[in-house]
Amino acid sequence: MTEIDAYAPAWRIAEAVAAGTVTAESIMRATLDRIAAVNPTVNAFTDVTAGRALAQARRIDADRAAGKPLGALAGVPFAVKNLFDITGLPTRAGSRINRDRAPATQDGVLIQRLTAAGAVLIGGLNMGEYAYDFTGENAHDGACRNPHDTNRMAGGSSSGSGAAAAAGLAALTLGSDTNGSIRVPASFCGVFGLKPTYGRLNRAGSFPFCDSLDHLGPFARSARDLAVSYDAMQGPDSRDHACATRPPEPVSGELEAGIDGLRIATLDGYFSTEGMDEADTAVRAVAAALNATAQVEVEGVAAGRAAAFIITNVESAALHLKNLRARLDDFDPDTRDRFLAGAMLPGPWYARAQQVRHWYREQFAKVFRDVDVLIAPATPFPAPQIGRKTVTIRGREVLMRPNIGMFTQPISAIGLPVCAVPVTRVGLPIGVQVIAAPWREDLCLRVAAYLETIGVASHIAPAAL
Repeated sequence: MTEIDAYAPAWRIAEAVAAGTVTAESIMRATLDRIAAVNPTVNAFTDVTAGRALAQARRIDADRAAGKPLGALAGVPFAVKNLFDITGLPTRAGSRINRDRAPATQDGVLIQRLTAAGAVLIGGLNMGEYAYDFTGENAHDGACRNPHDTNRMAGGSSSGSGAAAAAGLAALTLGSDTNGSIRVPASFCGVFGLKPTYGRLNRAGSFPFCDSLDHLGPFARSARDLAVSYDAMQGPDSRDHACATRPPEPVSGELEAGIDGLRIATLDGYFSTEGMDEADTAVRAVAAALNATAQVEVEGVAAGRAAAFIITNVESAALHLKNLRARLDDFDPDTRDRFLAGAMLPGPWYARAQQVRHWYREQFAKVFRDVDVLIAPATPFPAPQIGRKTVTIRGREVLMRPNIGMFTQPISAIGLPVCAVPVTRVGLPIGVQVIAAPWREDLCLRVAAYLETIGVASHIAPAAL
């Protein structure tokens, strides 16, 4: 990319395009060449929108030559989980069934907003079927592979989003997070990921999983990139009931504020990393860097997570009930079985789960009276081998898939904003969650930026590529 390499942060690409030291078209051509070379190994992309990308890049270059103002993300390549509507493509949501849908007639809202800021869409990304997955092992499109070790999982369900950002195939990517599907791939692939407050970023133009719990958010290789893209995507829209009225609250100008005055504590109890060597090392490194000596235990975490399981099962099964009756064999067997289980859960269980969730949210609200930011592990271990079904956690052999999200699910269950940060390490990546009270993404991103500045959090280019 002339002066911009494949792992350059988005903000640096945009600065170079605005300064004229590199053209948007040259960035797109180099990015498309890299996708062609690397994607057969990583399997992050399911669709590449090369013609669209090159046409938009040329318009950006023409605007600059004409002296027109450019957006904050001018010339930045981005890609999206394939549950986002992309004009001209069926919104497959990782499934076989959705490939029969008519092509989308317009982009999803967040794609529109990033495009308006100058970012250039380069394609759709692999994901777990219907977002009900933590591994990235798609039965229809093949497993998305971890760029740091291609025999290992990229994490899910936003597998391609994490892998593409880590592998230098896109400077920004978008994913969704219902129970941890941004934070898990961010942890496994060693990139930054933001799960905003529930209702903060508009979901219109994306295929749903579980309305009560679905969030959309970005992945990037720097905290600043998360902040700039997050600012570009904010804003109310009546097409998403959860995002109907809240005005934008920009954060990118606050990243340099640092952590002075912030009350930071580590989550303990349910979130203890005892016996989890890599996760424990990562949490301790972050806590030490932030001088977070206090530890906090929140009541009801296991109950809150149990409620999230039930809510996820029931709502997702209801969404797919027609196809479960008509096209049962076209589902991934693992996804199919979870949907079938959800379809059989009694109605009172769902009502009770929502009550427990409300009570559990109040327990966290009490903690935030005395604490501004909480630190917790993102995953209990680094990326496992593809195909592995069980893992030992705290001395017990348990199923792999549901327990990958044991630390993320209790946070998204109550819609808190979280930034997953990749902790500088030797060996496989692993991440830590930086958690704040609702609508305080600014605090999550300030802490993430500080950790990056002092070298505790960092994306590291995959040696495997």
